[in-house]
Amino acid sequence: MKDTVAENIDQYISTFPKDVQNKLKEIRATIKKAAPKAEETIKYAMPTFTLNGNLIHFAAYKNHIGIYPVPRGDERFKKELSAYDGNKSTLKIPLDQPIPLTLITKVVKYQVKKQLEKK
Repeated sequence: MKDTVAENIDQYISTFPKDVQNKLKEIRATIKKAAPKAEETIKYAMPTFTLNGNLIHFAAYKNHIGIYPVPRGDERFKKELSAYDGNKSTLKIPLDQPIPLTLITKVVKYQVKKQLEKK
């Protein structure tokens, strides 16, 4: 990504090569479907969805796409998340691998539930 911060998610995605753009668009659509009431914004220079606060962020890097936060400490996600690199609350998807859309959907729905419980 360039030194300037994107004003919106479309602008953010447009700064990457076509193959990465396609992956980012897939992730965005998956998040929208899993959290239809969430709003899009840019926070911390990353595409972000908000719902009663920050819901989920995603960002592209040189060799991977990161998704934050993910429930690494939750037993229900342990096996699926173990297939991917990342520290305590991150998911790193290598650019040369398919995007785990089912896993992203589960993570987003988990986050939605958590956010709505905060009310």
